[in-house]
Amino acid sequence: MTQIRVSERSPRLDPRPVAHRIGLVALSTDHTTEVDFARILAPQGVGIYVNRIEYANPVTPERLRAMEPGLAEAAARILPGEALDAVVYGCTSASVVIGDDAVTAAIRRGKPGVPVITPVSATLAGLRAMGARRISVLTPYTVDTSAPMAALFEAEGFEIARFTCLNMSDDREMARIAPEEIVALGAEAAAPGSDALFISCTAVRAAGVIGHIEAAAGCPALSSNYAAAWAVLRHLGLPAAAAPGHLMTL
Repeated sequence: MTQIRVSERSPRLDPRPVAHRIGLVALSTDHTTEVDFARILAPQGVGIYVNRIEYANPVTPERLRAMEPGLAEAAARILPGEALDAVVYGCTSASVVIGDDAVTAAIRRGKPGVPVITPVSATLAGLRAMGARRISVLTPYTVDTSAPMAALFEAEGFEIARFTCLNMSDDREMARIAPEEIVALGAEAAAPGSDALFISCTAVRAAGVIGHIEAAAGCPALSSNYAAAWAVLRHLGLPAAAAPGHLMTL
């Protein structure tokens, strides 16, 4: 029988396995956010720790609001008892209909004191960093789910030059929109003279083709995951990611 030897040396422990760590509350149906964050944030030394919150399609304001009671527990289950540099909530339309303040309060019940980043707060910050006032918006949602977003941008002082939706209601299908289609749709959605184009939804694979979208649309562009990743890097004081797009230069 093999004798197991106990080392006499106790290993030195680093304060953290990764210097920077963020939590991500992703939808149970999400295909995209982890992939985008792994590509943009992980090379910058950011650890991404994910928990998924229960969600059921279709994407309607009522279904989106139904996530609010589960946000605190979803956040609390990410590295329990350990501090995070921030928690990102991975749903743009729910951030709009629930409201950023309510999302922040719920997540902080699970992770007290943690900074909270939503796609909405990141997008607003990104648009203002760009100096954008007149914007075009593309969403995959239905009209009913898009309407609260249009109202939010207008309430925040932005002029909407053009707002286009794709009338889709299943976020799993939204994640399957081909990247070249996103580029073409973005070009069609950008009104002439727009300061920026925003492509909504963390499910949509726009972050990986932002440079192509900007070239086709003729204006700076940002998407939900792209803006959220930029906001994380800005919050952590890290250099911009080596990802194309105007926002990462700011």
